[in-house]
Amino acid sequence: MNLIASATLDWGIGYENALLYHVRADMVQFRKKTTGNVVVMGHNTFLSLPNQKPLPNRENIVLSADPHFAPEGVRTARSLDELFAMLSGYDSERVFVIGGAKVYETLLPYCDRAYITRFHAAKTADRFLHDFDSDPAWHLDARSTVYAQDALTYTFDLYTKRG
Repeated sequence: MNLIASATLDWGIGYENALLYHVRADMVQFRKKTTGNVVVMGHNTFLSLPNQKPLPNRENIVLSADPHFAPEGVRTARSLDELFAMLSGYDSERVFVIGGAKVYETLLPYCDRAYITRFHAAKTADRFLHDFDSDPAWHLDARSTVYAQDALTYTFDLYTKRG
């Protein structure tokens, strides 16, 4: 399974249920990696999507304990067991965990790769991602050249789980 996210230097990923930065290249990277694949997200992440609609050209699975939550065009898993049963028919390399913070934390032990758009900045956040840099179980395998949008610089980083 893969994790895909954008994070600041202190691993901030969101504030008040919204992304911290909206960078076109980050969205292009996200679409490129996830299109044609499976995306797994939490209830609030789904609600933050444009028009609260599933992401096109992807199998959308929402992890939600709310028994009344059943948006059109998505599969809803009520538990981890139900999620893993849904995912059993897919190659794990085609599965991308896309947030939010609680879903990242819950599914991190099952992920082998983390695709991180790393913004070289700090911004007020109320949701944070795992600190891959200080976790010896993870290794920074690849980092792109530094890109910039206005005064914001960022890289596309790939972390892989050791062992």
